[in-house]
Amino acid sequence: MGRLFGTDGVRGLANSDVTAELALDLSVAAAHVLGEAGAFHVSEGHRPLAVVGRDTRISGQFLEAAVVAGLASAGVDVLLLGVLPTPGVAFLTDALKADLGVMLSASHNPRPDNGIKFLSRGGVKLDDAIEIAIEARLREPWQRPTGAGVGRVSTYAAAVTDYAEHLVSTVGRHLGGSSTGAGRPLKVVLDCAQGAAFEAGPLALRAAGAEVVAICAEPDGLNINDGCGSTHLEVLRRAVVEHGADAGFALDGDADRCLAVDHEGTVVDGDQILAVLALAMRDAGTLRQDTVVTTVMSNLGFVQAMRREGVGVRQTKVGDRYVLEAMKAHRYTLGGEQSGHVIMSDHATTGDGILTALHVLDRMAERQESLAALAGVVTRLPQVLVNVPDVDKARTDEDAVLAAAVAEAEYELGEDGRVLLRPSGTEPLVRVMVEARTSDQAADVANRLADVVRDQLGLR
Repeated sequence: MGRLFGTDGVRGLANSDVTAELALDLSVAAAHVLGEAGAFHVSEGHRPLAVVGRDTRISGQFLEAAVVAGLASAGVDVLLLGVLPTPGVAFLTDALKADLGVMLSASHNPRPDNGIKFLSRGGVKLDDAIEIAIEARLREPWQRPTGAGVGRVSTYAAAVTDYAEHLVSTVGRHLGGSSTGAGRPLKVVLDCAQGAAFEAGPLALRAAGAEVVAICAEPDGLNINDGCGSTHLEVLRRAVVEHGADAGFALDGDADRCLAVDHEGTVVDGDQILAVLALAMRDAGTLRQDTVVTTVMSNLGFVQAMRREGVGVRQTKVGDRYVLEAMKAHRYTLGGEQSGHVIMSDHATTGDGILTALHVLDRMAERQESLAALAGVVTRLPQVLVNVPDVDKARTDEDAVLAAAVAEAEYELGEDGRVLLRPSGTEPLVRVMVEARTSDQAADVANRLADVVRDQLGLR
């Protein structure tokens, strides 16, 4: 049996893979493991405290009940936060000095899925070792508290407003009226993906002074991510143009990421958003070591743009956890992925789509420039990705013929292109990514390399 915990908690089909029984058992195990590891800061007569939030999936209701039952039966007091973005749960885990945070969400996954993510004190993700220990403790016998030893359950009604106030407090100016230089507030379309940010997102942007048109903000428990949000930008692109907005932002189901659209309906991806924020933070003196962290999948155009602006780029393996690890190790203050998962460590412990949108708008107001102009600092190079299945991915870095073909391709592309061969983490597959001056050149080089991968690494 493989590990229950993936890169972002436990996820799967709700009520099939992720059941009420599993949620309860995981919560009991988490309470025991974290308690024994000294992660709970409690004194005599006081129980540890957990906060629990969820997205809008209907399955979140019964999973929430199961998590609460598990925690309270293990002697943990629980504050129910209700529907709240993942970064909001992380913020309140820290702000309320909770010993444990739990978020029930499958993020951008399809509607029938759900997930369970645990956060330790301070609102940070659990270490791999703790997750492994939680799995090992599942369904083991345990001494149950009784009487006054069981946990109490209550509701924290101020969760959305506290989180929104925190977000607004991080921007340097009011986004309305004189700050835009146009005598009017910035007009923004916000696609809430029928998800966890349907209340907090519009509330925070309006409190910051923006005129907000909220779309896909009527969740019914079944429509999260359904043709909307950061994985379906067509709705946002049309809405921005129709409403004559200055910009638009699309969140995902748990609002830990966002992508943007400029006033003409053109998509602004995560690389461009990172570039806008990196230059804003550099100018403000808050970009530590004048360096931004991103993954190897970031477009070469982003790296070239940062180089021209005197900003360093540290690249990691694909995955926000690797970005976060590099940020923590070197105390960097900005990192993210092309997908729009942006971490601003001065203000958050995880990616935060609403926070990202606010700071992009803040830069627009400060510079009195359009999003299109700000994002134009990055000229994206054409990128072609070819998946080569049924190969021995373990030999990707060992085959001499393949290495020679890659070297020849890199020489052909020069400084205006690059090659990346990336073995899949879950399938017998190698991804060939090529960036070049033109789409035709990128496709030609990618297909030639894919043929070499197939010939040299094919499973015979």
